[in-house]
Amino acid sequence: MTEPVPRLELLTREGCHLCLAAAETVARIAAEAGVGSREVDVDADPDLQAEYGDRVPVVLLDGREHSYFTVDVPRLRRDLGIP
Repeated sequence: MTEPVPRLELLTREGCHLCLAAAETVARIAAEAGVGSREVDVDADPDLQAEYGDRVPVVLLDGREHSYFTVDVPRLRRDLGIP
């Protein structure tokens, strides 16, 4: 049985200071919402690297781009149903 894809994915790359801040934010919000999250290194996947290039971090919600460079916290909370 395969693991379900987490609702939140954070596309990152090594050495990205914005990615570190976004990872903390996404982890906190995922915990509040009770949903899964994971980080994905865009440099480990040529397709992701080609699509996102230097435009990281990128937050994906249910596989769709939600925000990039910074986490849109109010919108993400709303979209996850967190008051």
